[in-house]
Amino acid sequence: MNASLRGRHSNCKSTAADYAAVNAGDVKLRASMTDARIVNGPSLNGLTFAIKKPGFYRYIPQKLMNTFRFAKNPLKLSYGRKRGDKRTVVDGTLVFDSGSQVSASYMVGTRNCKLKYSYLHGGVTTLEPCYDLGKNVWDFAISRRLYDNVFKATYQTWSKNLALEWLRNHVFNGTFKMSASVNLAEESKDPKFIAETTWELEM
Repeated sequence: MNASLRGRHSNCKSTAADYAAVNAGDVKLRASMTDARIVNGPSLNGLTFAIKKPGFYRYIPQKLMNTFRFAKNPLKLSYGRKRGDKRTVVDGTLVFDSGSQVSASYMVGTRNCKLKYSYLHGGVTTLEPCYDLGKNVWDFAISRRLYDNVFKATYQTWSKNLALEWLRNHVFNGTFKMSASVNLAEESKDPKFIAETTWELEM
């Protein structure tokens, strides 16, 4: 039997939550809690339980995938619809080499189209500029891997939102993520902090 524990806490009250999930055979048990407090007595606001049996309700998404050759480079295409959405999304990725690729995502019948270029430098640093044709804006991301740690910074030009993230993934100690974001367009410029921890246990 496997168990997964996850905690998510933030200085923004609406984003704090705790989760616990247990896989008992083919049945999954899950408990979630928001706005948990112990100060001045325990408070378990937003406590919910759920039981899920995979396969009891099953949805098979309409999605087709294929790979072609374009100028001797692999071109991966996918065509499909998301659950409960009649709109069609086409995704494509053109791989130049192990450290360079271009990807695109287009929602048919709309101006929702994004182009992203990903470049891996030295095997540890990734640069990802992204252009949104519908909004006519750019987004930028840069990440660097250092042993079990990944440090990432992103900036959205249309919202002027700057975000920093530290992710640590360890085989024995689980996953830890710390992120901070600030909207440079706001006068107060109050940063938002989020800490997440995930533990995988064998019982």
